[in-house]
Amino acid sequence: MRHLWLTAQADISESLRSRWFLVYSTVFGGIIALLFAFGLTESRIMGFVGLSRLLITYIQLSMAILPIFILITTVRSVAGDRDAGVFEYLLSLPVSLSAWFWGKMVGRFSVVFLPIFLAMAGAILWGLIQGMEIPWRLFFYYTAFLFSLSWCFLGIGMLLSTLARSPDVAQGSAFLLWLFLLLFLDLILLGVLIQEQAPLEAIVAIALSNPLQLFRTASMLLFDPQLVLLGPSAHLILDTFGETLYLLWAIFYPLLLGTVSGAIGYLLFRRGDQL
Repeated sequence: MRHLWLTAQADISESLRSRWFLVYSTVFGGIIALLFAFGLTESRIMGFVGLSRLLITYIQLSMAILPIFILITTVRSVAGDRDAGVFEYLLSLPVSLSAWFWGKMVGRFSVVFLPIFLAMAGAILWGLIQGMEIPWRLFFYYTAFLFSLSWCFLGIGMLLSTLARSPDVAQGSAFLLWLFLLLFLDLILLGVLIQEQAPLEAIVAIALSNPLQLFRTASMLLFDPQLVLLGPSAHLILDTFGETLYLLWAIFYPLLLGTVSGAIGYLLFRRGDQL
């Protein structure tokens, strides 16, 4: 465990000095600042106003930006260190492969989750100072969703990084996966299934296996309990899960997916050629 935490601290220190972390933190902090500057807290959508309106917009923007940031930066972890010859030094040190791999994952999770959480917490703090009504339920659920989504794509990124033999291949694979989850799974695959008149249950199950789609619908459920925007599929989702169970599924399924992906990546990493 000591080596794991030391590896995590080393990865955190390295990330804090890198340019991508500066850009990453500026993006999410800038989103909150711009939403306040443009007076979004004064607008209204479906009865939501103030910080509730701001958090709804922030979570939708995070869904599109967060996964690609995590994937692109994480996939260089294993592939980049292998390409730079880091493992030649690693194998000569008294650090186990498991401590290095999971320490890398824990350290990277810290630097990708904290900026998005601190940006949202900063919005809550500013709302308290301004005397706004604080939507604590939205804040806690959105924190859990972002935590889960960050861990999910971090695990997937570590798996891709283990499979790829070079940083360029790893980054290309990460971008294609993000594009597939964001566009093709919703627009093309589901469109084909609908044209072929596949069972509604199968279509919804495939859609909800996509962590981005699950994140989107769960965040919608918090301000649209009837999921009117989803149309007929909302009835199947609510009848099968119910509101509370679906929100819990949206939190724990991505956590499980990220953990399994990370575990598979570690097994492949341990059995593979580190040089």
